Amino acid sequence: MPGSRLGRLFTITTWGESHGPALGVVIEGCPSGLELSEEDIQRDLDRRKPGSRLTSPRKEQDRVQILSGTFEGVTTGTPISLIIHNRDVRSRDYSGISRLYRPGHADRTYEQKYGLRDWRGGGRSSARETAARVAAGAVARKFLQVRGITVKAHTVELGGVRAQTLDWEAIGRNPLCCGDEGAALKMEERLLEVKRREDSVGGIVEVCATGCPPGLGEPVFDKLDARLAGALMSIGAVKGVEIGAGFESARMLGSEHNDPVLSRGYGSNRAGGILGGLSSGMDIVCRVAVKPIPSIGREQQTVTRDGTPAAIRVEGRHDVSAIPRIIPVCEAMVLLVLADFILHPFPWSPPLP
Repeated sequence: MPGSRLGRLFTITTWGESHGPALGVVIEGCPSGLELSEEDIQRDLDRRKPGSRLTSPRKEQDRVQILSGTFEGVTTGTPISLIIHNRDVRSRDYSGISRLYRPGHADRTYEQKYGLRDWRGGGRSSARETAARVAAGAVARKFLQVRGITVKAHTVELGGVRAQTLDWEAIGRNPLCCGDEGAALKMEERLLEVKRREDSVGGIVEVCATGCPPGLGEPVFDKLDARLAGALMSIGAVKGVEIGAGFESARMLGSEHNDPVLSRGYGSNRAGGILGGLSSGMDIVCRVAVKPIPSIGREQQTVTRDGTPAAIRVEGRHDVSAIPRIIPVCEAMVLLVLADFILHPFPWSPPLP
């Protein structure tokens, strides 16, 4: 599958299926000499796996194993191979709908393209594939941290409830990773209400990257914001991406949207840290629109593989919302794009050691 590779210099190739024996990722381009352990990667994987009453009851430990690319806890500059075994697979949950197309899923489009589909949770189209992205993103995080770059995300909106404030410390104090603790309580109430109705909700996640030097990105067709948008849109649940003021820019005057240029930076950041496709040195700010989880217990209209109308209820273990588990996935995609561009040569500076 050609679409399983991301990046140009810092590249990843993910593999595996939701209900297969394992999934994983091969990372190429990571320089040698970087301290890296399985615990470094596990921290981000633990943020993605279920673990509260608001998430799927599937009990995957998501334990990562480094198969290659390190020696005595340090990267060697050779391909890094990571594997995550699937332990709590229950494919029988899907056997009753193996001939039905699930609304909102890629069942029919995969079959139209490849002539077959993996009905056991969707195979490669399953959100479980993102565990491999998060593992790769953790390696990129280590690579960027030594260069003073950090990436973190938070919940802006969920189920129609929007955060009004942002306290980064509050994000770790609630299960929805929201910077407004009052809004987080209302979000949780909304999730439980929708769960009782066997339905699902979407929301908005914001990703912020700090410490990026000016000049990341390339002109015209390889702009930083274009690559970030593409990487974030590659997440199955994401249906929209905006940078900085985003769609609000369409409602502003030029005098309102332009960031004042100062001797040492800019007076505001409505550009979201990117101008002309290149990082400006300001914080890079992206937001993604996350669709509702399509697997719901409520009856929906569909057809069988031969086109016969039918009704479907999707059984099994599913989240009510992709948030908060999608948050480390969004961080991973931004981390991977930034790591790739850090390796691009800067005409005005010596190459990285």
